[in-house]
Amino acid sequence: MNYKLESIVANGKKKLILFTILWLVIIILGVAPFSAAITEANIGATFNSEIFFEKLGTYISSPFSSFGVVFSTNYIGTFGKGILYFTIFFALAAIVGLLKAAPKNEYTDIEHGSSGWAEHGEQYKVLSKKNGIILAEDNYLPLNKMGNINVLVVGRIRFW
Repeated sequence: MNYKLESIVANGKKKLILFTILWLVIIILGVAPFSAAITEANIGATFNSEIFFEKLGTYISSPFSSFGVVFSTNYIGTFGKGILYFTIFFALAAIVGLLKAAPKNEYTDIEHGSSGWAEHGEQYKVLSKKNGIILAEDNYLPLNKMGNINVLVVGRIRFW
């Protein structure tokens, strides 16, 4: 279980920056126009959907003007509630996304066939670094080698 947490923390730093930028863009382009349109539609005793859709179209077409409007005293309460609800929803979606991206086992993203058995280039006394039958990254079985060059390949090919 510890490998999942370590992977989430390691990969989560990059994704957290991306989530923060996306959150900010959606706040400016979505929540601010929606909050301003709701506030203007609620000025009367009841909610007026005609005013709401008219103002929503106006504010979505110029989102930065609505972002300036929502900081006035009549609008700030609705905008604050909108940010709170959206942030809770967005945080839950981000957490679910990070958990779904966690590795299934501790061997995820690890090369299964490794040349870790050799150190300091001693494998190149037998193998080639440039050409031949691929065994691992930068390890090839040369075809011009004298003797037995039979190769048993164990594994599978996946098609997505």
